Amino acid sequence: MNPGQSIQVQVNGERKELRAGMTVRELLDHLGLHAGRVAIELNLEILPKAKWEETKVVGGDRFEIVQFVGGG
Repeated sequence: MNPGQSIQVQVNGERKELRAGMTVRELLDHLGLHAGRVAIELNLEILPKAKWEETKVVGGDRFEIVQFVGGG
């Protein structure tokens, strides 16, 4: 796929248009999420943090991203 093209994915039930060739780690940056405080489910399976850099986002992917919030 040409990196200049765009793809559509779902993030927490919301459709997003992204550039092709993006990694999951780049998706987090694009969404403004801190990588140390999230868990990611990709197409109904937990995606280990060790795979975020190597996993490419593909058109039609469905992400559920949970952000942990600290407090006391």
